[in-house]
Amino acid sequence: MEKQSLKTTLRSVSDHPKRNPGQALNLDWVLSAQANTSAIERRAATLSTRRSIKKTHQAAWLLRAVSCIDLTSLSGDDTEGRVYRLCDKAKNPIRLDILEKLKMPQIKVGAVCVYHDMIASALERLGETGIPIAAVSTGFPAGLSPLNLRIAEIKESVAAGANEIDIVISRRHVLTQNWAALYDEVRQFRNACGDAHLKTILATGELGSLRNVARASLICMMAGADFIKTSTGKETVNSTLPVSLVMVRTIREYYEQTGFCVGYKPAGGISKAKDALTYLSLIKEELGHTWLRSDLFRFGASSLLGDIERQLEHFVTGAYSASHRHPIA
Repeated sequence: MEKQSLKTTLRSVSDHPKRNPGQALNLDWVLSAQANTSAIERRAATLSTRRSIKKTHQAAWLLRAVSCIDLTSLSGDDTEGRVYRLCDKAKNPIRLDILEKLKMPQIKVGAVCVYHDMIASALERLGETGIPIAAVSTGFPAGLSPLNLRIAEIKESVAAGANEIDIVISRRHVLTQNWAALYDEVRQFRNACGDAHLKTILATGELGSLRNVARASLICMMAGADFIKTSTGKETVNSTLPVSLVMVRTIREYYEQTGFCVGYKPAGGISKAKDALTYLSLIKEELGHTWLRSDLFRFGASSLLGDIERQLEHFVTGAYSASHRHPIA
């Protein structure tokens, strides 16, 4: 019975939503977006206490989380060897002996995320696995290089083989309420991506208010973003539950108004399995099962995988192992 329950919980939805084409800028809609900060914070505070996910169900949810991870290496000292190890872990994120005890087949992560210079190394190592390669772009993480260079950077990464492009928006457009400029910028980034999917990083910790987060989220979706993402992972404040609640509710509103699904990616500071469960609960409650898959939900993380693998080993053995026995790459 437990084996069947585990496989049923992990079954993927077969239908894939149409890609968000974007729409004309609708400032009336954008400016109508508000955020009741105290209510949002109260709701967010209950997320980790509303559900108690135990035993087989917890193992299934953690495996689902693994399949939605963008396994990431974005350090100035990245080398070809480090990216090779990252890709090897992406292909086999959970030890085979743990999966055998769970009676589950091998799984893989949602994507591998690297700088432009490491796309070729990732392509070589991932081969025909089908794991997407995401490249950060547009002057990541600050996004302050000239616009023509940021657009050229996207095109270079797509030509090099990136399937997804994680761009950073110009925070100044949000802070000065220049919504038309933000829309035009993201629209140009979307056009430069071509068939590659566009993930827009809002850097929410630098936007000043939850209302700004809501409005920037709407602008990016109107401009054709395939995903909206919280953070670069380099800011002082990265993904938080109140910010996530605001962003997923704008995704729900956009879907209700347009019929197009946009993905969500929390990133930065999510390193524990229990945090992953909280975020998955948020997605399930606010958006439903359709979003609980890698084409509409991702974790921007690396250390998270190590803790999930450790928790899964505890599930099958009853004992906790040392963290260093579960390297992420």
